[in-house]
Amino acid sequence: MRKKLVIAWLLVLLCGVIALFWRNEWVYALPTPVPAGYKPVATGTPVVLPAAIAMNGNKPVLLHFFNPDCPCSRFNIPHFASLVNKYGKQASFAIVLMTSKKYTQEEIQQRFHVNVPVLTDTSLATACGVYATPQAVILNGYRQLHFRGNYNKSRYCTDIQTNYAEIALNALLHNTIVPVAPEATKAYGCQLPNSCKK
Repeated sequence: MRKKLVIAWLLVLLCGVIALFWRNEWVYALPTPVPAGYKPVATGTPVVLPAAIAMNGNKPVLLHFFNPDCPCSRFNIPHFASLVNKYGKQASFAIVLMTSKKYTQEEIQQRFHVNVPVLTDTSLATACGVYATPQAVILNGYRQLHFRGNYNKSRYCTDIQTNYAEIALNALLHNTIVPVAPEATKAYGCQLPNSCKK
């Protein structure tokens, strides 16, 4: 009887470990399901920006859709900060906070170690066709949608060949056309509106 109890307990423990792995790792390797009623936003669509960022001349704008509760968003912080440091003079950047929790602009800026506007207008996600975090949205100088998609194929943004957001930003800055890989626009990560998948 004792042996059966130990085996049963080990099976329960194994199932728990598998469930934790699925919740924390594997589920984020799958594309984020497209929500019912989702309306795609076409490239070239004008996007109205809040005054905090709208007055930055005709520079391109990169909007970083970020959810502090999303593991994928947290892994993406160093990569986004590196883009701000590298392209901050050529483009404007802003973080769009996708959560119902209250954070100050300073708290978010400290997480990223960058001084960019932090926007709390979650309607920007609908305007840009975003339904997952993290996502990059790049607008051209006329505030038209140029790119919406992933930062990288790798969860940790370490694959230089698939730095999709940076490739799109470079193409816009140099007025060149770079074909967008299908993986670049398929959302991965945490579902909106404001929480990770449970």
